Amino acid sequence: MRLLLLAEGSVGLRITKYLLQHFPADLIAVATVGINEIYQAVDGCGIPVWVVDTEQEFISKIPRNIDLGILAWWPKVILRPLLQVPRWGFINTHPSFLPFNRGKHYNFWALVEQAPFGVSLHRVTPAVDAGEIVAQRSIPYSWSDTGGTLYTKAQDEMVSLFSETYPSLRKGDFVSVPQDLKAGSFHYAAELEEASRVRLDQEYKARDLLNLLRARTFDGHPGCWFEEDGSRFEIAINIKKIA
Repeated sequence: MRLLLLAEGSVGLRITKYLLQHFPADLIAVATVGINEIYQAVDGCGIPVWVVDTEQEFISKIPRNIDLGILAWWPKVILRPLLQVPRWGFINTHPSFLPFNRGKHYNFWALVEQAPFGVSLHRVTPAVDAGEIVAQRSIPYSWSDTGGTLYTKAQDEMVSLFSETYPSLRKGDFVSVPQDLKAGSFHYAAELEEASRVRLDQEYKARDLLNLLRARTFDGHPGCWFEEDGSRFEIAINIKKIA
C-alpha cells in the first residue's frame, strides 16, 4: 500500500499517530495546513510531510504511484486533478450518518432536524459528500446532548471507525454502497446564522425550540440569538436528566 494522507485537526492528528504506530511503511507522504502537531509528529520519521498552500503546487510535489488517498478531517474541497492521482481514489472521514447532513454543521442540523447521527467513510467525488459509503457507524443521542457533545462524540467515533476499517482499506478489500441522496440533506455554512435566530414573536413547538437551542449550545462557540430594542442576546441551555 502506498498511502497519501491529508490530515488536519484533532481527528487528523489521531489518525496520523495511528498510522505512524501501526502502518508507517504505508505512508508515502502526509500533508497538513501548517507547522502544527501533525507536521511535528511526522517530521523526522523519514516520511515526506508538506504544508499545503495551493492545490496546484501540492499536486506538483506528490508521486504518481499512489494507491489510496485519505482525507482525515481535511478542511478543503479537493479538485478533480488531485482526485485522479490515487488509483483507488480518495476516502473521506465525514462526521455525519450519510446521506443525512452532508455539507457543513452536521452536529447542529442533526439535532434541529432530529436526523440519524453518526460518522461515515465515503469515496470522494467532485460532488461534496456524495460519494459511495465505505463504512459508517451510528451514534445515538438523547435530550442531554448538544451541538458540542455531538461534535466530541463524532471525533471519537471517527477515529475508532477509521482504525477498525483501515486494515481492509489497505488491502483494497472493501466495497462501497451508493448513497440515497434524496433521503438525506445538505447544508451550506451560510445557513447557520439565520437558522440560529429565535424570533420572539414567532410561535414554536416547545420540542422544536429546545432542539434549536441545544443544537447551537457549544462551549467556545456562539449560541442561538435574538434581538430586542436594538440589542442582540445569545442563548445557551443545559438539559439534564433527573429521573
